[in-house]
Order: sequence, then C-alpha cells, then structure tokens
Amino acid sequence: MSFTVAIVGRPNVGKSTLFNRLVGKKLALVDDTPGVTRDRRPGDAKLIDLKFTIIDTAGLEEAGPETLEGRMRAQTEAAVDDADLTLFVVDAKSGLTPLDKTFGELLRRSGKPVVLVANKSEARGSDAGFYDAYTLGLGEPVPISAEHGQGMIDLRDAIVEALGEERAFPEDDDEAETNIDIRDSDFADEGEDEAEPEYDETKPLRVAIIGRPNAGKSTLINRFLGEDRLLTGPEAGITRDSISVEWEWRDRTIKMFDTAGMRKKARVQEKLEKLSVADALRSIRFAETVVIVFDATIPFEKQDLQLVDLVLREGRAAVLAFNKWDLVEDTQAVLADLREKTERLLPQARGLRAVPISGQTGYGLDKLMQSIIDTDKVWNKRISTARLNRWLDGVQTQHPPPAVSGRRLKLKYMTQVKARPPAFMVSCTRPDALPESYIRYLINGLRADFDIPGVPIRMHFKAGENPFEGRKKKR
Repeated sequence: MSFTVAIVGRPNVGKSTLFNRLVGKKLALVDDTPGVTRDRRPGDAKLIDLKFTIIDTAGLEEAGPETLEGRMRAQTEAAVDDADLTLFVVDAKSGLTPLDKTFGELLRRSGKPVVLVANKSEARGSDAGFYDAYTLGLGEPVPISAEHGQGMIDLRDAIVEALGEERAFPEDDDEAETNIDIRDSDFADEGEDEAEPEYDETKPLRVAIIGRPNAGKSTLINRFLGEDRLLTGPEAGITRDSISVEWEWRDRTIKMFDTAGMRKKARVQEKLEKLSVADALRSIRFAETVVIVFDATIPFEKQDLQLVDLVLREGRAAVLAFNKWDLVEDTQAVLADLREKTERLLPQARGLRAVPISGQTGYGLDKLMQSIIDTDKVWNKRISTARLNRWLDGVQTQHPPPAVSGRRLKLKYMTQVKARPPAFMVSCTRPDALPESYIRYLINGLRADFDIPGVPIRMHFKAGENPFEGRKKKR
C-alpha cells in the first residue's frame, strides 16, 4: 500500500459506510445508532486507480480522558497521527454542528493534509449543509454519497491533489509479486507410502480471540502488541467490530482478531449486538486457531462451554486461556481444579491445551503463544495411508467391531482425506450399522497413537463398491 488515510468526523456522519465503500466489502458494522464504531479498523482500499490503507475511526466527541468516549477519541487521534492524510467527513444533510467546527479547527492546526468530505449530498436540502462546510476553512468540500457510491471520482481527485502525484502513485515493486512459494500441503500427492509433510514454521498464522464480555480479550491483545492499540476499560461489551492486528512472534507473522464478547443467545436482543456476534462468528470461520478466553475467577460458565463446542464444530483448533490469573489466590489448587474440569466437561476434544495467563501483567503469554503454535501443528497434521492401515489392522485385532444382526462388521481400508482439521475416510461393510461407541473408540485411539490432542477429528465411513451390484441373478 502506498499511503495511509484516516476517516474522522463526529458520530453518525457515515464514516463506516464510506470505509465499506472504499474496501469493497461490508467489514465495518453500520447502524443508525450513533457511536457504533469504537476501535480503529484498518482495511485495504481501492479508489479508481488509487490503492492505499484506510482506517475507520470512532466518532469524535468532547469528553474527559477517563470516560469511554474520551478513550475512543484518543484512539481516533492516534489514527490521525499515524495517517498521511485525513478524510474529515461532515453530514451535508443535517448541516454543520459546533462539534464539527471544533474538530475542524484541531485538524487545521495539525498540519496534516485534510480532505473535507460532505457526505449524504444526494439528500434533498443538502445544498445548505454543503455550502456551510466552506466555513470550516479546510478548502472546497467534496460532495459524495457513501451509501450510493456517488462522487467517488471527485474524492479520488481531491486525494491526489492533497498528497501530490508522486506520493499517491509510488513505483510498484514487480519483483516482489513474482516470487510465489507454493507450499500448501493440501495439494500433495497421496500415494500409498507418501511422505508426511513438515509443518511450515514461517507461514503466517490467523488467530481469533473470543470469550464472554469483559473476559479481558482486548487487554490480552494490547499486552501482546505492547501498546494500547485496542479500546479497553471496566465496561462490559466495549468491543463491537472484529478488529485484526498484525505483529511478529519469534520471526513469525501473527494476525490476531479481537472480537465482541458473546453472551447467551437468549440475552442478545438488540440489532447492534446481533451484528457484533455475527462479525465474531465470521472471525472464527476465517481463523485457523481460536483462543477461548475464560475468566479464571468464574470459569466454566455454560456460555464458555458452548463457545468451545462452537469452535470445535466449526473445525477450528482451540486453545483455552484462563485470564485474570493475577486475581487467583491459591493458584495450585485452582489449576488442578481447572484441569480436572477441562477433561470432564470437554470430552469431545481430549487433550485441549489450557494456559493460565494475565493480560494485565503479561504472565503466561509466551506459554500461550507456544500452545497456539503446537495446536496449529496438530491441526495441520497428515498421516500416511500405510501407517493408518497398519494401525487399523492392529485396533481391529485388539477390539474387533461388533456383530450386528448376527453379521460381523469389517473395516477394510483407511486414508486421511484432508487436514485442517484432520479428516479420515474408512471403507467398511454396512457403515450405517457401526455403533457410536466404536467410532469413539477409533477416534480416541487415533488421538493417543498418533499424538492428535485437542483438535476436532472428522471420521467418515463408506461402503466398498460391490462388483456384482446391478447384475441379474442367475437361475
């Protein structure tokens, strides 16, 4: 990306709608309620022939630094400091307010290039608000409609004029795009004795952080980054959008997603909270490893267990993080109790890695990251067909499949059809008659014998082809 642009303005002027228009996706939550956006959300934008990084910000409000609105304003000011150019959005339909004039003065004094954007200019009666925007002293306003995509060419020209053509159109590095390294093991040849691919330690890793409201998810990510990148505080439910941040851990790129706290479905009534939860669910599906943050002072609530079950049903690799460990007094007794409850209450993924941490102090974060990497290795694991069939013969000898209606079931052949998560296909007689207890025996045997703890395992059964099927019976 050539440069960075921050979108600022008072609440409910259409900043997130413009952000979604420029990135070409509905990434940011949009609602008629003022103050939906709270964190800075970056995105890759394209405007005609311009490519740049765009940052959606919270609405600018006048408030004390200790309040939620004051902390939101600090995040917006940090985005302006980091950006090369600021899009100051005003509402042409409702006209200027004293708040617009106050923040227009601040932007004018900042010395950074500013493009004044008059949004909702398609509305009837917006001309008065458009001409009123000239009084801000930030140059000629650009009339647009973020909702309908009007005025985008004029906005492009204004950005180029504010930055200069050399800054707006840097020379592209073509060589960087030609070196494409194809390492996806999913396309490896699957022969009878194929080599089991090695885990790629350099591949970027996508991690989602989920949990109940006020479990400490944003504080945890801020501690990883070493800065107050995400909005935090004692209030429950601060995070609304799923925000992604990138950082390096031991020379590996980690893309981490902060998500909104998810309450019980029956308690989610407001439209905005439903949108936030839907955004969090998308982050789970996009991630590779999901960290479920528990409050160590009140762990294993029903909602915690449902979140873990959701992650496993989605086929993601799961890691448990018991946060707020600095508030626990008898750590040894509590840790033993948590381990026992993890094994007893989450039997669907035996061997789940669980790490006590403190996002406030930084305790246990290295151990948590190592658990994430180790779990991702297991999630990507592939086992050769030859080893699987030798194992299948052994487990059948040790514990043969049961007889159903007087006929013994026979497991003939087994192969791994995919990884991420590990999935296996077993050819057998009468797959519909195989009892659940024997399927659990096979899955638990796979976990123990091939070291596949804590990740979901998919096992499919199919009947072998009958060469005589369809032939007429000879008399």
